[in-house]
Amino acid sequence: MQSMSYDLIIIGSGPGGYSAAVRAGQYGLRTAIVEKNPRLGGTCLLVGCIPTKSLLHTAEIWEHFQNPGENGIYCENPRLDFAKAIERKNQIVSKHSKGIDFLMRKNKVDVFRGRGVLRGGGKVDVHTDDGVKTLEAKNIMIATGSEARMLPGLEPDPERILTNVEILDLRKPPKSMVIIGSGAVGSEFASMFHRFGTKITLVEMLPRIVPLEDEEVSRELARIFKKKGIRVETGAKAENIQRCDGGVKVTLTLASGAKEEISADAVLVGIGRRPVTDNIGLENTRVETDRGFIKVDEYQRTAEPGVYAIGDVVAGSPQLAHVATREGLIAVAHIAGKPVQPLNRRLIPSCTYTDPGIGSCGLTEAEARAQGYKVKVGKFGFIPNSMATIMGRHDGFVKVVSDEKYGEILGVHIIGPLAWEYISEAVAAMASEATVDTMMNMIHAHPTLHEAVGEAFNSIYGLAINA
Repeated sequence: MQSMSYDLIIIGSGPGGYSAAVRAGQYGLRTAIVEKNPRLGGTCLLVGCIPTKSLLHTAEIWEHFQNPGENGIYCENPRLDFAKAIERKNQIVSKHSKGIDFLMRKNKVDVFRGRGVLRGGGKVDVHTDDGVKTLEAKNIMIATGSEARMLPGLEPDPERILTNVEILDLRKPPKSMVIIGSGAVGSEFASMFHRFGTKITLVEMLPRIVPLEDEEVSRELARIFKKKGIRVETGAKAENIQRCDGGVKVTLTLASGAKEEISADAVLVGIGRRPVTDNIGLENTRVETDRGFIKVDEYQRTAEPGVYAIGDVVAGSPQLAHVATREGLIAVAHIAGKPVQPLNRRLIPSCTYTDPGIGSCGLTEAEARAQGYKVKVGKFGFIPNSMATIMGRHDGFVKVVSDEKYGEILGVHIIGPLAWEYISEAVAAMASEATVDTMMNMIHAHPTLHEAVGEAFNSIYGLAINA
């Protein structure tokens, strides 16, 4: 058994883990990263954010090819080569995984392929087919991420019972699909495969889809989905899921209490994610957990001295790649004795890559009122926006939630074309403590989608120009 010593060992190479490794290398810390997958990148790169967005991009292009006439472009008999789209997705994933390998070499981070298990006392065992290698470090970071939750009694398979993993390697779009859960995963795949021609039934147990978003955003997305032909059932349950010849059968209990059995080619289960904290040796430490999630302080420290945790495994942390990255940088700065600001949860952007897209930050209107703020709301739609007209994408709006007394920006919620690209303007404004008046006086370039943000701030005082 071989032993090696480091300043920091990171278990997991997702966005949080590899970013933390790079920063540790930049700070001159002797660093190792342990990854059980043959490729670096974690869920986000390998079977999550990146491959999903690649296929969403293909879906958008395919939609343009199917309806090109209004732009004066005519395409006879367009054909979707889905296998080619999957190949392109795989190439993108491979390219960026190799890029992470390069970053590890550039920043002198040692990479160990195998399953990392904490032994306690600053030791990590790396289990491989060839045996066990023991690493030692002053500090250890748990960045093992999450995996899809599955309904009791179900096991995923490559064609009929799907999670975010299996659906990314389908050989062709199914003719019909039931999607259980309407969070980011369910709603994005609903938007994607609808454009590929799949008949979608989206089932959500809660009263509204994308339930973490502002209520008006949820209503708008549901309206648009239904208008496009996606069946949306809220307050509903999917039960008694059975494989059958050619697909699956699902019993829906609708909001009315009525039951309906429907058949489909496939079912996608998107009911949330569970932390990957089993079998990583937590029992050998004093790390405290809550339903499998790891408890940490503002610097990502666990109850075990020298052990940090970041990303999807952290209790109460939004399961977002950019949050994991920020938490990793916070932890490394603390380890290196550098000045650092703890995570401000109100300044976390959340993005859903549907059509139209969603970008949000801060408090929803309901949350702000519940917290006792005297709320003033500004709202501006995309119909008057010139760039939206050029793009032919008028659905949605920008909504600003503000404090009436001081003009504090409490939250910004966008549903509209490319919403994820300009929600960062709101994050920057809130992070710098800009007020509504500041944003009213900010000059937005014309013509841009960003202009709708400025108009939303002006509309708080009834001063939007194009309303």
